[in-house]
Amino acid sequence: MKFMDLIVKEEELGKEIEGVFAEIMKTGQYVGGHFVDEFERAFASWVGTEHAISVSSGTDALKYILWALGIKKGDEVITPSLTFIATAETIALLGAKPVFVDVNPETFLIDPESVGKAVTERTKAILPVHIFGSVADMDRINAMAAKHGLAVIEDAAQAHGASYKGKKAGSLGLSAAFSFYPTKNLSVFGEAGAVTTDSREIADRITMLKNHGQKDSYYSVFLGENGRMDALQAGILLKKMKYIDSWNQKRRELASIYRERLSKVEEIKIQKIPEGVEPVYHLFVVLHQERDRLKEELKRMGIPSRIYYPVPLHLQPVFSYLKCNRGCLPNTERISSQLLALPIGPWMSKEDVLNVCKAVKKAVINLK
Repeated sequence: MKFMDLIVKEEELGKEIEGVFAEIMKTGQYVGGHFVDEFERAFASWVGTEHAISVSSGTDALKYILWALGIKKGDEVITPSLTFIATAETIALLGAKPVFVDVNPETFLIDPESVGKAVTERTKAILPVHIFGSVADMDRINAMAAKHGLAVIEDAAQAHGASYKGKKAGSLGLSAAFSFYPTKNLSVFGEAGAVTTDSREIADRITMLKNHGQKDSYYSVFLGENGRMDALQAGILLKKMKYIDSWNQKRRELASIYRERLSKVEEIKIQKIPEGVEPVYHLFVVLHQERDRLKEELKRMGIPSRIYYPVPLHLQPVFSYLKCNRGCLPNTERISSQLLALPIGPWMSKEDVLNVCKAVKKAVINLK
């Protein structure tokens, strides 16, 4: 059993993707072109926003949103520490200060109360992370942002298709960032990302930022970068978008088995899904007080698992200058020390998940 199976099987999808390769080689349209244009329209429609701007990675998607909003040195952006480094890295690279806040101990999502306490006169934005395919409490976050005049930027890199009260992740704030890294629910053969927004101003600015600040060919209005998505990746995404809803449904079905079987194991704690959220289970994560030993015991049984974010961002050397030392975010620190991801994905069968559940139960007993 694999933790993630990224091999495209030689079935319908494989043939469709081969067709993308063939067309691009025949036309020579490697950058831009109809695949990119069609993907942007399709993705915006699927998410439920006016605009989707394709970019070269999820990291660039975050950076370009912050950049387009004018986030700069001296500004503060509130975000959780329980996330991949790109979330806070992009803030810091623009000279701004990431202000780390704690997460809810049951949902593992950014805690709105902690956000409220972190707002200062320098705060410009709130950047919630829809961690592991769930969705943050966007009603409370948006209300808080409106009260203080702040932008809300969604990190939806793990939440393709997840929804909150009937609206998809990526349509719940001013703008959102998606990653299509190979391990994501919707993925490419390499690196790619996208920004979604209803703001024409933000969409236009990011479209220029990712293309050297050019308004027209060889006419740059401001400094930008080369952050475009390749036509090949856009073509692959277009083909995969036909399957993403069914793939996400398969993840939900498998997760329901995990929840039903593992909820009876006293030593295991499962991520709580907030009311009104339909998750997509990018990862299925559990907590165990002896996480490292559990991982090794599962490995001995032939069951793969992975540790995500063993050192939360506020405790990593790169952010030591923020002086958010051990103990300042207790929920985040406890979860990071106990969290283990079990295999989940549309390549798995129900029998696979049942076998993992049996192994987890046996491993827990062996650890006593």
